Amino acid sequence: MADVSTNAPATDPLDLDAAYKNSQVGDVLEKLSRELIGLSPVKTRIREIAHLLLIDKLRKSVGLAAEPPPLHMSFTGRPGTGKTTVAVRMAEILHRLGYVRKGQLVVATRDDLVGQYIGHTAPKTKEVLKRAMGGVLFIDEAYYLYKPENERDYGAEAIEILLQVMENQRDDLVVIFAGYKDRMDTFFNSNPGLSSRVANHIDFPDYDAEELRAIAHLMLEKLNYELTPSAEVAFVEYVKLRMTQPQFANARSIRNAIDRARLRQATRLFETGGTVTASDLKSIDENDIRKSRVFENGAQAN
Repeated sequence: MADVSTNAPATDPLDLDAAYKNSQVGDVLEKLSRELIGLSPVKTRIREIAHLLLIDKLRKSVGLAAEPPPLHMSFTGRPGTGKTTVAVRMAEILHRLGYVRKGQLVVATRDDLVGQYIGHTAPKTKEVLKRAMGGVLFIDEAYYLYKPENERDYGAEAIEILLQVMENQRDDLVVIFAGYKDRMDTFFNSNPGLSSRVANHIDFPDYDAEELRAIAHLMLEKLNYELTPSAEVAFVEYVKLRMTQPQFANARSIRNAIDRARLRQATRLFETGGTVTASDLKSIDENDIRKSRVFENGAQAN
């Protein structure tokens, strides 16, 4: 863990640039910028939080003791907008600045926390918390914990346990709740105690068509594939159509589209037969894209 403390007397000036470099937080922010296309408001907010935490450490180093900044967070947005990736980097930032001991990210959903019968929920929730302690607990689709229409539901018990730990062990665990914005708003409004413990709310916007095209190119590059010029045109059309269809999941849908194009490319190569070159193995052509059912009117995406 990087040491950002200077142990300097309060009368001596502190070198912010040196403290920032020593913390290695800049490396994490740079990595986040490379990993994610767009999301400028999200990246700005994460940078602001990192700066606040670093200043807090410096304040402590010169005897300006105060309550630590609130760290529990809410990430809202549709699937595939980078929430889990940002959570991983946030855990790394918190670890490098000494706000959590380990810096691991534990992802959980309702099924991991809520039991099916009396006495089952508490052990499940506590086991997840035990694994996450010293790091970050990321609860995806957190609103499914709250089901007021079902009096026999045990989600409320899981929430109460989470609230206790978020308050009493906030120096050893950071909780990030995630999900669709409208449902998350209802979730927080339903529980004032929960809402008061979550100070950092970050909204993840959908990607536009050009950003999704850029994301596709990053994915293809990592896989050592490339689109032919005609496939590039087809893919742009695909993205615009797919964005209008049900269950669109931003970067996740783009990943699925690439995986299916790879399947079609492999089948095409075997059906053609004969010999293949490295270029053939690398290239995804127009038909590999246009055979998607997205191009059929009213068809489910594929």
